Amino acid sequence: MHSPHDPFVRVRGAREHNLRGVDVDVPRDALAVFTGVSGSGKSSLAFGTIYAEAQRRYFESVAPYARRLIHQVGAPKVGEITGLPPAVSLQQRRSAPTSRSSVGTVTNLSNSLRMLFSRAGTYPEGAERLDSDAFSPNTAAGACPECHGLGRVHRTTEELLVPDPSRTIREGAIAAWPGAWQGKNLRDVLDALGHDVDRPWRELPQADRDWILFTDEQPVVTVHPVRDADRIQRPYQGTYMSAQRYVMKTFSDSKSQTLRAKAERFLASADCPACGGSRLRPEAMAVTFAGRTIADLAALPLSELATSLQCEAGSEAARVLAADLLARIATITELGLGYLSPDRATPTLSPGELQRLRLATQLRSGLFGVVYVLDEPSAGLHPADTESLLTVLDRLKAAGNSVFVVEHHLDVMRHADWLVDVGPDAGEHGGQVLHSGPVADLEGVTESATARFLFDRGPAPARAVRGPRGWLKVGPVTRHNLRDVTAEFPLGAFTAVTGVSGSGKSTLVGEITEELAGVGRLVCVDQKPIGRTPRSNLATYTGLFDVVRKVFAATDAARTRGYGVGRFSFNVAGGRCETCQGEGFVSVELLFLPSTYAPCPDCGGARYNPETLEVTCQGRNIAEVLDLTVEGAAEFFADTPSVARSLRTLLDVGLGYLRLGQPATELSGGEAQRIKLASELQRVRRGHTLYLLDEPTTGLHPADVEVLMRQLHGLVDAGHSVVVVEHDMAVVAGADWVIDLGPGGGDEGGRVVASGPPGAVATAKGSRTAPYLARATGEGR
Repeated sequence: MHSPHDPFVRVRGAREHNLRGVDVDVPRDALAVFTGVSGSGKSSLAFGTIYAEAQRRYFESVAPYARRLIHQVGAPKVGEITGLPPAVSLQQRRSAPTSRSSVGTVTNLSNSLRMLFSRAGTYPEGAERLDSDAFSPNTAAGACPECHGLGRVHRTTEELLVPDPSRTIREGAIAAWPGAWQGKNLRDVLDALGHDVDRPWRELPQADRDWILFTDEQPVVTVHPVRDADRIQRPYQGTYMSAQRYVMKTFSDSKSQTLRAKAERFLASADCPACGGSRLRPEAMAVTFAGRTIADLAALPLSELATSLQCEAGSEAARVLAADLLARIATITELGLGYLSPDRATPTLSPGELQRLRLATQLRSGLFGVVYVLDEPSAGLHPADTESLLTVLDRLKAAGNSVFVVEHHLDVMRHADWLVDVGPDAGEHGGQVLHSGPVADLEGVTESATARFLFDRGPAPARAVRGPRGWLKVGPVTRHNLRDVTAEFPLGAFTAVTGVSGSGKSTLVGEITEELAGVGRLVCVDQKPIGRTPRSNLATYTGLFDVVRKVFAATDAARTRGYGVGRFSFNVAGGRCETCQGEGFVSVELLFLPSTYAPCPDCGGARYNPETLEVTCQGRNIAEVLDLTVEGAAEFFADTPSVARSLRTLLDVGLGYLRLGQPATELSGGEAQRIKLASELQRVRRGHTLYLLDEPTTGLHPADVEVLMRQLHGLVDAGHSVVVVEHDMAVVAGADWVIDLGPGGGDEGGRVVASGPPGAVATAKGSRTAPYLARATGEGR
């Protein structure tokens, strides 16, 4: 028996995903890094086994009601785990945060700020005290009634709705109207109401134009369609809807992204006239602290907000509440995020910024004796920011916690007390612990891909820098923290844009459009999810699923039964399991806890009904084929050229370990980006294409980075241009041209500090990237 104060978390017989009966001991009260190539099984060990078991034990300790439901969710596949304390997980959220989420709400700063105004604010003469809810734009008590607490209103104008007033209504003057029958119907209704649809728009009386575009009336009239010679059209009752009403209704109600995007073209967004963009009711805006409203303080960068709060002396309540705010702000500025303001919307933050905000919140929580399981906290971080991250991880450890980190960053590995290396390769060729012990001891493990990079001190192989075929001028740009910035990108070359987090890299690259001279075709490969629901997966996104379904429909068994292609889709009735509607799992609602998912009790996660699963191709049914990895599928479909080509490009970008049916919601941002890149690579390219990638190496082991870079450099060798926003200095050192922004983040950044070949930028004065790049170019990895 292990003592209750066992200094190790001991895992025995872990079989989650591709783990092969893994036994491993990881020390408590230490910084332990789990690493290995993408898909090797490190996340399955850290999150799928250790964290999942800690969560299951927590559920076991709560009410019997919850315990009963936990059995439906299932336990991780592991023999036993001993010495495991409670765990907190900080994963890189895949879900898109809403526009109401901000820096203040993520860090709980908003709560403290609202409490400060409620208890210690200066109220107008005779005004009654407001509850803290009245200072939140996300509550009915605080939100401005005009814009519902969003601060912006969408309006439309005659100029937007009718871009060409020389046209008649019959000729399509009202551009915002729908096409096809619906647009013709609105025109015929107007005609029946007595409006002249054959007169140029500008010649119509202003009163008529206003009514046609903006009325809220919806008159019903009998329409007598103009008869076509070949068909009889009967009169019908038509309802009129103004152009403004149609646009607003489409924008707010339509489920179609395309229709919404079209409607948005006819809308102008402006600050709400009632609240001036503050998002709050007038009563809340009348209360001040240190002479400023809550909206004024929330708009300040955190470093300035701290200065304002320090200067203000007031009541005991003000002093206590301000001290709490200052302590919260201090942990955020320590992580290098002092340039963010509390009202900054979460969707505008980079993944690295969001992850560090959540880390700062955990530092303030004061927990001890827990295991923090972190998912690549260095993702999206410049090497200079990684150093402040390591300080924070050390503080979490010093507070009496264990810190388990899934990580690819070599500096984080070198800083660890303990290293767990999983491999040797991805998917079925991984799932073994190659090393669990002090970092230095990994050097002797010959089959470890990590060891090759961690201990390689040789100089980086010199690569001939490509000369530009021409130049692409971007700017001058004034947006976010960029002030009148101009940059030049070489065409026919590989360009890396670097700089600390928040320096303006993504903003600058976002200004590259197809309209600029020299771009040609533009392909932006971002890290947004390839789908928002589990129904979207690797096979559906790449078009592989269509081919696979055709292959199954062509089998003798399917033909005999009369099964068409649709039978093998889990999205429509027929072939799918109706219990879970083809989802493969059912939602389990937990009282007071987030709902969780359990495999479908009828199909066991297969998604199809038993009759469909009786049809096989080369001995496998459709569910088993979707469960194959890309690598396994490449062997299975070796004789089907249309499938083999798609699978080859997925293998080329290092995604051989993913399963064909892996839901989009389980993919990391980096994986989603590489799937998009693979889809693009399998297209036949003609002419010059400019590829834009935002941090393509996020979530990649250095060995996988090599594979990806081979593909990207191959595109440049084929005559295309590649621009990457990147923090990995090995990638930057291998570029033809580097544009370094900074020197700092937020207001301290937004300038081009240096640009030129990597060797030149590595010696630039005033660049925070230069010393790290010098190490990569001069002393290797």
